[in-house]
This record gives sequence, C-alpha cells and structure tokens, in this order.
Amino acid sequence: MKTKLFVPIIFLGLLANFSSCVKQDAVNVLAEGNFADTTGTLKGNSSFPIGFGIDYTPFLNNARYKTIVAREGSSVTFGYHMKHGALVQNDGSIDFTKADALYNAATAAGLEVYGHTLGWHSNQNATYLKNYAKIVIPASTELLSNPGFETTNSSLFANWSVLNTSLGTFSAATGANVHAGSYALKCAVTTAGSSWKMQILSDAASVSSSKTYTVSFFIKADAATTIQFELRNNDASSTVQYVGSQNVSTGWSQITYNYTPKNTTLAIAFDLGATATNYYIDDVSIKEAVTAPSGAQVAALLDAALNDFITKTVTHYKGEVKAWDVINEILADNGAIRNNSNTDTKPADVLVWSNYLGKSFGVKAFTYAHAADPSALLFINDYALESNNAKVDSLVAYVNYLKANGVQVDGIGTQMHININTSYAGIDNAFQKLAATGLKVRISELDVCANPLAKPNFLTAYTKYAYDYQANMYKYVVDSYIKNVPAAQRYGVTIWGVDDPESWIIVSQGKVDAPLLFDKNFAKKPAYSGVLKALQAK
Repeated sequence: MKTKLFVPIIFLGLLANFSSCVKQDAVNVLAEGNFADTTGTLKGNSSFPIGFGIDYTPFLNNARYKTIVAREGSSVTFGYHMKHGALVQNDGSIDFTKADALYNAATAAGLEVYGHTLGWHSNQNATYLKNYAKIVIPASTELLSNPGFETTNSSLFANWSVLNTSLGTFSAATGANVHAGSYALKCAVTTAGSSWKMQILSDAASVSSSKTYTVSFFIKADAATTIQFELRNNDASSTVQYVGSQNVSTGWSQITYNYTPKNTTLAIAFDLGATATNYYIDDVSIKEAVTAPSGAQVAALLDAALNDFITKTVTHYKGEVKAWDVINEILADNGAIRNNSNTDTKPADVLVWSNYLGKSFGVKAFTYAHAADPSALLFINDYALESNNAKVDSLVAYVNYLKANGVQVDGIGTQMHININTSYAGIDNAFQKLAATGLKVRISELDVCANPLAKPNFLTAYTKYAYDYQANMYKYVVDSYIKNVPAAQRYGVTIWGVDDPESWIIVSQGKVDAPLLFDKNFAKKPAYSGVLKALQAK
C-alpha cells in the first residue's frame, strides 16, 4: 500500500529547494517512522559484500567506529593508506608500515580488505615521480665560489685571481653597471693589445670528465666589441679550451657554452685586452648541464615507476588482498582520456599517468597487476557514471579496449558520490550499461549528500526532512543495483565512510553536510534503514 504524502506548509519552500532539480517519487518519503526499522545488520541481510571506506586513525583508535564496521560490514577499503602517496617515499622506496598495521587490524576484526588503488592521477608522491622521470628538472648546483663578485677583499674579489694588468685595471663596478646584486667586475682597458694582457681567473671547480657543464656569464661594454675566454682543466696549458670571438654589446647579454672537461677541475679565465674600452662582467656560472629527456624517455621512466609500484604492492599482499582497483578515474568529465589539459595539475600530489603513457596506461597497469598476482580480481573505477551518460559510455568503450588488448579485466567500480536530487533514471542507466559488459559491478564509494544547496544552517534546521530524502535515495540505489545487475555480477556495495563528521565531504571539502549512515554519535540514521530495507527486499 502506498503512503499518502503530507507536507507541512512551513516546509513547502524547502521542498522546492531540495526537489526542484529532479522530480522523484513522493511515495514513502516523510511518512513518520518510515525509516525507523534498523533491526539486524547490513551484512546479515545481504547476499553480496557490504563494505566501508575506512581511515587509519579512527579504525585503530576509536572502538565504536571499529565495532560498527565489523558488525555491519564484511569488507573495507582504505581511504588512503594503499595509495601511491601513502606508500612511496621520497627516494622511491615503499614503506608498508601503516598499510600493514591497518590491514592486520581489519583482518583481525574479520574483515576482507579491498585494494585501492594502484593507478590514480591524485594522492601520489608526485614530487618523486616528477623528479624521477625528469618532468621537473632540479636546478643544478653552482660550482663556482663568488660567481657574482659579491665578496670583495684586499685583492679585489675573493676566489678570483688577477693574472695580468699590462693594459689597464680591474675594479669593482656598482650601480647601473651591475647585472644583479651589489657588485660586478669592471675591466678598464686603456690601450688595445693582446687579449691575454688583461686577464682574470676564477678558482677551480671540482668536475667530472664524464659529464657536460654549462659555462655562462653576463657581459656588456662601453663599445661593441668581442672577447675571448678560456676554460682551464687542472690549469694545464695542454688542456685549455680557448673560446674566442664572442660578441659583446653595450647592453647586458648572456654568453653560454657547454663543455666536457678533460680532467677533474674547471676554471674560467677572461682575456680582455684586445679592445680599449670598459668591460663589465657579472653572474659567472659553472653548472652541470641537465637536459630535459624526450617524451619517449619520460614515458619509459614513468612506465618503469608504474611497474615497480604495482608489482611491489600487489606482490606484498599476494593471496591476501583478493581484488584491486587497478586504475582509478582515467576519464575526464567529458569522457576523454585524462591529460594535463583536462585535469587540474596544480595540486602537489597530482601526476597524470595517461598524459605521458597515453591510452595504454590502463593496459600497462592491468598487465603488471595480473603478473604480480594472477589470482586477484582486477577492477577499473570511476565516478559520475550515474549522472554523465557520455562518461559511462566512454568507460564501457575503454573496458572493451582493454579486453581487446588482451588484459584481464574482471569488474567495474562505480563511485556514487551522489545527492538527494540525483536522477533515478541516471542511476538505472549506469547499472544497466555496466551490467551489459558481463563483468562484475561494485558500488565502490557510496555516499549521499543531504545538503546539495550548501545551506549553512542545514544541521539545525533541515535535517528532519533531508534525512528522509537521503534514506529514500540510499534505498533506491541499492534497489536499482539489485534489480539491474544480475546476482552473479554483484561484487558488493561500499559505503564511503562510517560517521558523518569523518566523511571526505566534510573533512576534505569543508562542506556542511551529513552524507553517511551514522551520525556524529554513531547512531543509525534513516539512511541506514534505507539501505537495510533495500537489502531485506532482495
């Protein structure tokens, strides 16, 4: 029998706000006591796994949190501690200490651990990856002492030796004749002659004959001319590299020269006596030359890093973690493969694997995971499939691409971070299209935003009615899952969190909301009953 909907007059405005986006069924919403039945447990009423997304600190330190998860669920997914950013250290090594502690605590409580996640563009040690693959090239160390002539002494400049002043003088330049800092070198040539008769030499820098170095300096003169400089190896005349005919203008310009030393030290000498004019030199430099690798080289390095992470992680939990999210969120919102243009790359933990490895990123990731543990079930996971038809179609097409390339794909996870106004038709559509692949289907990260309009006083004014809408949405999701996904393909439902205050929507996004099944006091909400009723109706 259908329950007649009674809406108080004072609630009409709020109802319009909450339900204007999509017209849903009014049946069994707001009827008092409708979602009051909380008898039993979720896992006790389910024919498929019921899971919770958990975090390290509350599970290990909050007895009520842990008790609820073990009582209601059969599996857990770690919110963070199996991800690249949690495991990979700055030197590329992998530290499983915290992941193992959480794994051991979960399995001791009788829970199975679902592996999440091996390949994602976010929550990574992206600094390590970018340095390893030379996407970000670290600045080379300056090898010269006093390269900018900033340190003076009684002999003019520290770490510099005047070798010859037959044709003029060396002094410190200031003011407009300085490129950077407070001082520069001034060479006043009063009589033109041999270039080496006005000569100054830097201290030698320690170098390697197996590397290339970039030698550079800024220079200008009162009259356009040319100069010569020397690169001295261990100060032996037989190993001096003379570099002549370098153009000098009346404005600052930088002269750069790449050089592979013949010995283990390298110094620069300026030969300035050829033209009668004033020269100004500043910011001399000798640094190891570091060149950016080609796109193919970057891809090869990242491929190696991906293989290393997946192989070591899956092998570490081989035979214990039975299923993995191999790749996560490979699609942008328009359904295209992610790259650096359609993804926000500003966060420090982001590196978009598919920007460098292309569409085959998934092929590689699934191949490495299967090789590490052939018995593990391997999933692809993505979000907004219930609200973005183009994206669910693209995901199905990508799964077909993976299968066509011979890799094992066992299932699809749909993140359902939805709200009380999410389209019922969109939910049905997603489950139907995912089920049509013949693969296992799991709801991987379910939560329902109860405050989609971000009302600041939501928790004090609107929860009574929003909670009933939320319960109805939770119930509809599980009902649709059971209706549209055949029993043999159902790999379970994971609620993405336990109590409202620890939800990622509140902790990470700072929103005022209550998206989970338990409130701040770990009391069952109407949402709990909504899930329970759907499971009982199976």
